[in-house]
Amino acid sequence: MSNTSSAQKKRVLSGMRPTGKLHLGNYMGALKNWVGLQDKYDCYFFIAVWHALTTDYADPSQVRENTLDVALDWLGAGLDPEKCVIFAQNQVKIHAELHLLLSMITPLGWLERVPTYKEQQENITGKDLSTYGFLGYPLLQAADILIYQADYVPVGQDQVAHVELTREVARRFNQFYKVQDADRRAQGAEILPEPQVLLTPSPKLPGTDGRKMSKSYGNTVLLTDPEPVVRQKLKPMVTDPARVRRTDPGNPDVCPVGDLHKVFSDQETIAKVYAGCTTAGIGCIECKGWAADSIVRELVPIQERRSKYEQNPQLVQEILNAGSKKATERAEQTMQEVRTAMGLAENLVGETVR
Repeated sequence: MSNTSSAQKKRVLSGMRPTGKLHLGNYMGALKNWVGLQDKYDCYFFIAVWHALTTDYADPSQVRENTLDVALDWLGAGLDPEKCVIFAQNQVKIHAELHLLLSMITPLGWLERVPTYKEQQENITGKDLSTYGFLGYPLLQAADILIYQADYVPVGQDQVAHVELTREVARRFNQFYKVQDADRRAQGAEILPEPQVLLTPSPKLPGTDGRKMSKSYGNTVLLTDPEPVVRQKLKPMVTDPARVRRTDPGNPDVCPVGDLHKVFSDQETIAKVYAGCTTAGIGCIECKGWAADSIVRELVPIQERRSKYEQNPQLVQEILNAGSKKATERAEQTMQEVRTAMGLAENLVGETVR
């Protein structure tokens, strides 16, 4: 990605925790959208390795393998290292530096009121989440975004509140610390611009039990699932409860399988589903088979690309290393401004050492 083309585009930043192989919910909720964004924006996508430790600090044994799996799934889905910067958060150490500095100005109450803070403490059992790291993960998330002076953060509607904390932190920082260059300051430039939300479509994607697709529910279809596994997972999937018998008509709009068709099937197949289901002309098994057909068509090219990278893990590591180098270079630009504004210039008798 050339510096010239990057400079002409707005910057986008997003990331995912490395929780292992990704599923269709991860793909449709974020990853597929990222693949489209890389052609329009200067994109930075990071694997949030440190974030994984906020809940799994007691057993980090899977972190490395999970990080590789996420990288493989990203590349398989179509993220192109020639079009975007792909990196691992823990390889860009100055994320931690900005996190530390932002912690000096962030009120404790801001972190305690983050919606997921108490929610996850109540829902995640068997883990002690009364840690400084868990409380501070939204601030680390803010540092991840602000260190690249990102213009946009792509999120679904349910995640907008999370970005608002980042905006509040940036606002408070900019109240305390000003751009040192007089000309830029006169133009209204700020060291940490407030990022805007880039709302992304979040199609309703149920898991095999009808609830939201989630690893915690054990109801996922993975991007790496081969065709027989996809079909096997869909066979027992819940359907319209009104269809007790094969001869009972149903309604695809209240059926989780119908929701899958709306996401993955073409219009011709969807028309067949509505015509067959509402008249009891087809059974649920046949309908599930059509849904599996559509999902497999989506997965095949992803799995083919992934397989090529899977056979060459060293190439994946090289991609992450190169991405981390680019990310570090860009993040360092921000940190030089931050250090100078906060009185932390490395050269005590002049300008910041570069």
